[in-house]
Order: sequence, then structure tokens, then C-alpha cells
Amino acid sequence: MYNFYGLIIFTHVLSMVLSVGPLFVLFAVLKRMHGADLAIEIAYLAIFRSVVRLIKHAGHVLVGSGILLVYLGPWPWHTPWIVMTIGLMILSIFFLASAFKGTLKKYENPDFDRQVLNRKLYSSTWTYIILLVLMLALMVMKPTLW
Repeated sequence: MYNFYGLIIFTHVLSMVLSVGPLFVLFAVLKRMHGADLAIEIAYLAIFRSVVRLIKHAGHVLVGSGILLVYLGPWPWHTPWIVMTIGLMILSIFFLASAFKGTLKKYENPDFDRQVLNRKLYSSTWTYIILLVLMLALMVMKPTLW
């Protein structure tokens, strides 16, 4: 049983790394998008979409392994750090869907200012990183909140 639980912990940690790590690549992509030709910008947008897709699927593994860890582990569902993590996770799901997908869709419209969209993607990336790091802190520190 311990080996299986350890494998789930490893999967959970690895999926967290895959959920956060690729976000930092997006900063380099955004920097290169600044002033790029339309053809080059389309290629960078494809990279951006791929990274967001990777993050989304790693998040699915993260949630699934997290559910297994709580189900098989010593903590009940009403533990404060678990409740807060679930709340932040729900917030991050809605944020990921609206911030990235909606903004990336606007690049298809030539009337939108590309620099404004780049700044929005930049701030959205930092916001999403902060949400994920807060969830990570709750899972690692397991604070007693109430």
C-alpha cells in the first residue's frame, strides 16, 4: 500500500511541476512576440497554445492524483488546507479558461492591439503562477487555518 501511495505522491508532484514549470517559458515567448511579424507571431501563438494545453492536461493529472491522495491518506476532506486548495483550484480553472483561451482567441481579430493582448497574457501568466504557488504552499505547509 505504501509503494502505491508513494507512486501517487510522485505523480502528484510531477504533475505540479508540469503545471507550473512551462509557464515560465511563456515569458520568453511573449518577449519574442513583441514586434514580431504576423507569420512569426502565429508560430509563437501556437507555442503558447501548446503550453497552455500541457498545463491543462497536467492539471487533470494533478487533480486526479490529489483526489486519490486525500481518499487514501490520513486527511479528511474538511481539513482547512484541503478546502482552501480546492477553492483556489476552482478559481484557477475558471481563470485559466477565461484569461488564456479568451485572450488567445482575440489574436485572430486584426482590430485588436497586439501590445495590449501581449500585456494581458503577461499579467495573466503571473496571476496563474501566483494561484498555483498558493496551492503548492497550502499542500506543502498544510497550515491550520481554522
